Amino acid sequence: MKARVTIMLKDGVLDPQGEAIRHALGGLGFGGVEGVRQGKVIELDLAATDADAAQAEVARMCESLLANTVIEKYAVEIV
Repeated sequence: MKARVTIMLKDGVLDPQGEAIRHALGGLGFGGVEGVRQGKVIELDLAATDADAAQAEVARMCESLLANTVIEKYAVEIV
């Protein structure tokens, strides 16, 4: 079973990398981009066979290590 975790900065947290991307896109002629938020995606291969248990386990991984929950939000998808 695979899990995909998407981690993004919470709304209201400054995203300097996203702003740098937005600026670079403008420099390349993509003037219609008004904002960019960048994040990360982590894919996990799990031994679990129960999707609900896997979802809960990955959420615990995010809370413990994968995401800085003070400034980041995460979403877990079992695929």
